[in-house]
Amino acid sequence: MFKVLQPADLAGLELRNRFIRSAAFDSMADQTGAVTDRSVELYDVLAAGGVGLIVTGYAFVSRHGQAIFGQYGIYSDEMIPGLRRLVQVAHRHGAKIALQIVHAGTFSGYMGRTGQVALGPSERGGRYPSRGLTEEEIERIIGDFAQAAVRAREAGFDAVQLHGAHGYLMSEFFSSVANRRQDRWGGSAENRRRFHVETVRRVRAAVGADFPLLIKFGVMDDKEGGSPLEEGIAALQAMAAAGLDAAEISGGLGTGRRGPIRVLADPSTEDAYYRERAAKAKAALSIPIAVVGGIRRLETAEDIVTSGDADFVSLCRPLIRQPDLINQWLSGDRRQPTCISCAKCLTLVERGEPLECGEELRIRVEGGG
Repeated sequence: MFKVLQPADLAGLELRNRFIRSAAFDSMADQTGAVTDRSVELYDVLAAGGVGLIVTGYAFVSRHGQAIFGQYGIYSDEMIPGLRRLVQVAHRHGAKIALQIVHAGTFSGYMGRTGQVALGPSERGGRYPSRGLTEEEIERIIGDFAQAAVRAREAGFDAVQLHGAHGYLMSEFFSSVANRRQDRWGGSAENRRRFHVETVRRVRAAVGADFPLLIKFGVMDDKEGGSPLEEGIAALQAMAAAGLDAAEISGGLGTGRRGPIRVLADPSTEDAYYRERAAKAKAALSIPIAVVGGIRRLETAEDIVTSGDADFVSLCRPLIRQPDLINQWLSGDRRQPTCISCAKCLTLVERGEPLECGEELRIRVEGGG
């Protein structure tokens, strides 16, 4: 059997295979950020599909850290009962589940949609301005991350994942483009990773030594003048020393509207576009490394693992269209996913509609279904 389909240990979690469902915003939470019945149905189907670990859509750790309506919240104890329902359906089908937690940074208020003033490491002008955080506010947000992780553990999640990618607050602190501070939270590479290290340290102290702490990390910026790969690897090493257990390698600040999420030029091919970065991180670190981004074939996933470029493989869009993809591969059917990487699913959730495959929806509409 393929190694990627066999059980594996991730920071003390026994997973039934090496596939991770990478986090995706599903636009199914209610106005307060609470789990809904439709949320539970989504995670029930995902868990039944065979994936080893499910990472939830990002949950905001404080009210002012919300990006958009429909996003999950973990800012108060009132969110715990609903989130516990996601854990229960995941465990019912033998999957493990991690809660991804985030502060949206300059995306807080999502371009004015939530009516909030956006917050970031530094002040930003333009059409969608943001205010720079004070040191007191930075410390408070780090505390919010720690409290959110405690709530995740209380809700029964198997792990928590910090969202340190895609231009949100942690990603902005790391970036030499977004972070123009000249205090202890900015300037040098060491100062720009301080937010990450302090958050890891505070979360670890809050949840204890035995609760897996993960991060989705934009290990470098895809923007001119942004932070290079070597700074990202150094940041991961510092976080590992502070108590981080594993990292999923993704993109930081990107050049396009959707940043690191790419539409593949040819749907019949694939582009494991963060593989090289993951391999360099893997060579420099002793913690488990997962990689996401454009992986579409079982053979590619297997080669990533057996070559030592990463320990785990993360999928997102393929599991939106085919949540039972891993079971398909386990059955011996090695066909490539039907996902064409068109990103129409993202267009739906950006409009506030529930997450589903936009191509399947188009086919249904055109067929009168």
